[in-house]
Amino acid sequence: MTTAPAGPAGTIAPEYGDKVIAVETAGSEPIPDAERHGSPLQLLWTWASPNIEFATVYIGVISVLFFGLSFWQATAALLSGTALGAVTHGILSLDGPRFGVPQMAIGRFGFGYRGNLLPSGVNALVAGVGWFAVNSVSAAFALNTLTGLRPLPSLLLVVVAEIVIGFIGHNFVHAFEKYAFPALAVVFLPAGAWTFKEADLAAGGTGGGIGGFLLAFSAAWGYAAGWNPGASDYSRYLPRTAHRVKTVLYPAVGLFVSIAVVAVIGAASATIAAPEGASPTAAFTGHLPGRLSDLVLLAIILGAISANALNVYSSAMSITALGLKLPAWLGRSAIVVLCGIAGTAAAWASLADAGHAYEAFLLVIAYWVGPWLGVVLVERRLRSRTPHEELAARLGDRSYTNWPGLTALLAGIAVSVPLFSNQEKYVGWVPERWPEFGDVTCLVGFAVSAGLYAVLRGRAVTSGS
Repeated sequence: MTTAPAGPAGTIAPEYGDKVIAVETAGSEPIPDAERHGSPLQLLWTWASPNIEFATVYIGVISVLFFGLSFWQATAALLSGTALGAVTHGILSLDGPRFGVPQMAIGRFGFGYRGNLLPSGVNALVAGVGWFAVNSVSAAFALNTLTGLRPLPSLLLVVVAEIVIGFIGHNFVHAFEKYAFPALAVVFLPAGAWTFKEADLAAGGTGGGIGGFLLAFSAAWGYAAGWNPGASDYSRYLPRTAHRVKTVLYPAVGLFVSIAVVAVIGAASATIAAPEGASPTAAFTGHLPGRLSDLVLLAIILGAISANALNVYSSAMSITALGLKLPAWLGRSAIVVLCGIAGTAAAWASLADAGHAYEAFLLVIAYWVGPWLGVVLVERRLRSRTPHEELAARLGDRSYTNWPGLTALLAGIAVSVPLFSNQEKYVGWVPERWPEFGDVTCLVGFAVSAGLYAVLRGRAVTSGS
């Protein structure tokens, strides 16, 4: 971002400010005070709208159909997993107003400037390719069911809208989510009421047990915590004086309520017999009356666009946080387009078997988010007494290293995945022998990385390195 000219009173006049129809030029550099605007309330709908969509529905669906839980067992797992991811999301949102940089740039504290290349690169792929593909596919199926347009043309129409929103940038993303929120809520709430009326909530499940519960818990946590690496991307323009409690509360509540309500609706829908051979979206809307069914399909399309506007934007933010010296033309907006193209290719490849691809993806994302969160939260606690000026200088210091962070992250993944992974194509040592463990990879990864980082960081500080 270039320096804005001085205003009539000698203050710096904002160039971007609160303009909605203006292409954002900022990357991962700190947002100047003159450009700060907005209030924490906007984080409520910004984090609610992206989760009122079919990907959230499907968390509940797989908890019953694939993990063998009853409706009430699935509900308990979904609520607890979502709550855990929402709390950490609110906490991480606090760093936006404080430092004015994207979430993955803040990761330089825990991993060092160069060490942060790994988590930033992973998040760029997960958000801009993985999540972008998942949500685009659900929207494409909804458009296909609604209009009869073939899946591929449906996919291309959806991704164009998603990329345009992310291309324009921060303020337009917030505005889009604000107006999408009531439209999505007005459709999904009556659809949920109808679903509960038709559902067999007393069905006993198919014997998922503790293992199925842990699988559903991990899927819900992975879904909610999957947003954590982008938390401060949407709070970094808030004034430094933004109310701290509200900055934590609004994103946490928006994330929790939207995921909890929609995922539980999905769990209820899974107890209703679906038409044979129906696509995932058609199976969800098959029991609804015609007009409401069509509205839900429209809402699924809008919800997917809401989610992917954030995904493609945060993917670009993660790439700018790499700190690479890129050519002038390859700014944030151009990176959004490139990420969108990569995500579209992945979506196209997964059209044939979207259901199983999504189940595997939900668990895999938690495999890296858990260890990453462990390091980030411990580092956040350890730096709580470090002067702000010292921390701010550290963010842009290319020579700053923190080897314990990357070591702990890799150790958490190396220990948790081989031992506890419970995937269709790979079952770890523990669940292979004791299936009742389900999949606790994310929990183990979090604990190992957090504990190891606390020990290594303490020793590094003691030795003065």
